[in-house]
Amino acid sequence: MNEHPQTPGTLRTQAPGGRSRRRQSGRAWIWWLTLSLCVAAGVAVWQWKLRAPGAEVGAAAPKGGGSGVRRFAGGMAQPVSVEQARRLDIRVSVSAIGSIAAYNTAVVHAQVTGVLQRLVFREGQQVKAGQLLAQIDPRSFQASLGQAQGALARDRAQLENARLDLARYQDLIAKDALARQQLDTQRALVHQLEGTVKADQAAVDSAQLQLSYTRVTAPIAGRVGLKQVDLGNVVQPSDANGIVSITQTRPIALVFAVPSAHVPAISARLRKDERLPVEAWDRTGATRLAVGRVATIDNAIDPATDTIKVKAVFPNEDDALYPNQAVSVRLQLDTLKDALAVPQAAVLRGSQGFYVYVVNADRSVNTRVIKPGPTDGPWMAVEGRLQPGDQVVVDGVDRLREGAKVEVIAADPSQRTGASAPPGGARR
Repeated sequence: MNEHPQTPGTLRTQAPGGRSRRRQSGRAWIWWLTLSLCVAAGVAVWQWKLRAPGAEVGAAAPKGGGSGVRRFAGGMAQPVSVEQARRLDIRVSVSAIGSIAAYNTAVVHAQVTGVLQRLVFREGQQVKAGQLLAQIDPRSFQASLGQAQGALARDRAQLENARLDLARYQDLIAKDALARQQLDTQRALVHQLEGTVKADQAAVDSAQLQLSYTRVTAPIAGRVGLKQVDLGNVVQPSDANGIVSITQTRPIALVFAVPSAHVPAISARLRKDERLPVEAWDRTGATRLAVGRVATIDNAIDPATDTIKVKAVFPNEDDALYPNQAVSVRLQLDTLKDALAVPQAAVLRGSQGFYVYVVNADRSVNTRVIKPGPTDGPWMAVEGRLQPGDQVVVDGVDRLREGAKVEVIAADPSQRTGASAPPGGARR
């Protein structure tokens, strides 16, 4: 037992050291395994992204697999959309903002005082001139008319009797059987009664007119608004709001202002009795509401804005326009017949001025300097070294340069090659 003495200190230094080395080797093996798994997962994700559709890599994609691969690859043909230059009739137009106004407006007032018995219209209804709108109690006016007619009949009878007496007196004067003074007196009486009969006839006419005013009729044709009085109320001519208002909307007017520089052209067309078309569009300019013509222009230019007011007239049979409605206006001043035109999207501006990219037969592009003209919708009239049928670039111009190679694709994305393929096809 004494040959191999083991002290407690020796046991504490040897046994724990062996166990520590084994733990360290086990931990290293776990770390290496975790690192390997992470690297493998990263490689797998990278390969999966490479196989995903639309990946932006430098390698050329198969034909029909989408133009995004070739679009960003260095030295590859740039995909562009083109449109042919063509000969078109381009309208020369002026744009403005205008306000719709009723062609005529009338507030229907009662012309006599009385109780409102009937309203013979529907709010918002189109009425004709002279159409009955309301009825006022007519009984008091009928009584006044009867009184005037009675007085007229009485005085007419007296006049007839006086005329007969005058005829008798004239016969007696011829026989020298009556004094001249009595004849003159009778003649004066006849004239007096004639004046009385005329006054009575005027009273009858006035009573008939007052009675007719109990029938309230439309002074103009148009659309009636909301009623301003209810049945049973006493109406009178001094009422501020009247019974109802009428706005004439067929036709309807449009008032807008254009720069004074266009006054000579507009005046010349109006003097020749030529039609100047005017289009009314909604505020966004997306929907055309109506088409009319210029009726007249104002008699003076506004010095504050250097503009002149123009009045246009629209038939408005479909009631698309309402008074006080704000609309966008396009006034057609002229038409350029058979003008060379290109899409507005193709026209660019640089240091050399306005230009377009033209696609040549070898699929290269070069710039052509042009002079822009009036625009009509998506087309613009141009002047320059262009011919009808030349293909100008309308999409993809931001990545082009002189002499660059291009690949022509459809302007509509839904018509491009591979656009209709199922989503999983490219992935497979």
